[in-house]
Amino acid sequence: MAEMTRKDVVMALIGAGDSPRLRGLDLSGLDLTGLDLGGANLRKADLRGADLSDVCLVGAHLNRAVLIETTLLEADLADADLSRADLTGADLSRAILRGALLCKATLRDAILNEADLLEANLEKADLAHALLSGAALWRASVNAAILVGADLSGANLIGADLSGADLSGANLLGANLGGLRKADLSGAALGGANLHGANLIGANLREATLGEANLSRAILQGSDMRRADLTDADLSWSILQGVDLRRASLERANLSGVDLIEANLGEAYLRETDLREANLRGADLWMANLERANLEGAVVTAKQLEQARSLDGARLPDGTLAS
Repeated sequence: MAEMTRKDVVMALIGAGDSPRLRGLDLSGLDLTGLDLGGANLRKADLRGADLSDVCLVGAHLNRAVLIETTLLEADLADADLSRADLTGADLSRAILRGALLCKATLRDAILNEADLLEANLEKADLAHALLSGAALWRASVNAAILVGADLSGANLIGADLSGADLSGANLLGANLGGLRKADLSGAALGGANLHGANLIGANLREATLGEANLSRAILQGSDMRRADLTDADLSWSILQGVDLRRASLERANLSGVDLIEANLGEAYLRETDLREANLRGADLWMANLERANLEGAVVTAKQLEQARSLDGARLPDGTLAS
C-alpha cells in the first residue's frame, strides 16, 4: 500500500500547476477516481491496484508505469504515453485511448471491452488473452503485436495495421476489418482464429497463416490472399469473389458453398479441398493442384478445369471421378 494518500495527491496537484510531477511515486491501491491528472508526469509510478475510474489522464506520461490490475474504467487517456507500461490484468473498459502510445506495453489479460483506441499505437504490445470485444481500433497500429487468444469479437479494425501480428487462437467473430480503409494483416499469424462472419473486404492477408482458422461466412471480397496458408481452414459459405489466392495453400480446407466468382487460384494448392457446391464462375485455375479435391455440384466449366495442373482422383461436378 502506498504511503501517500488521496489527499496528498490532491495537494500535489494543487501546487504543481499544469504539469504535476508524480514520477516514480508509490500510488498503489489508492482511490484516485475522478481526478484531473491531465499531462501529469507519472513515469515509472507504481499504480498497481489503484482505482483511476473516470480519471482524466489526457497527454499524461505513464511510460514504464506499473498499472497491474489497475482500474481505469472510462478513464480518458487520449494521447497519453503508456509505452512499455505494465497493464497486466488492468480494467480499461470503455476507456478513451485515442492516439495513445502503447508500443511494447504489456496488456496481458487486460480488459479493453468497448475501449476507444482510434489511431492508437500498439506496435509490439503484448495483448495475449486480452478482452477487446467491441473495441474501436480504427486506423490503429497493431503491427507485430501479440494477440494470442485475445477476444476481438465485434471489434472495429478498419484500416488497422496488423501486419506481422500473432492472432493465433484469437476470437474475431463478427469483427469489421473491411470498408474504405483496408486492414493490413499481411504475414499475420491467425492459426485457429475465429473469424466467422468477419468483414474482411479488401483486406491484405498476403502470406498470412490461417491454418485451421474459422472463416465460415466471412466476407473476403477483393482480398489479397496470395501465398496465404489456409490448410484445414473452414471457409464454408464465405464470399471470396475476386480474391487473389495465387499460390495459396488450401489443402483439406472446407470451401463448400463458397463464392469464388472471378477469383484467382493460379498455382494454388487445393489437394483434398472440399469445393462442393462452390461457385467458380470465371475463376482462374491455371496450374492449380486439385488432386483428390471434391468438386461435386460446383459451378465450373470443363475448360476451366483443363487449366489445372492436376485433377488426379478429384470428384468432378457431376459426381464422377477424374480419370
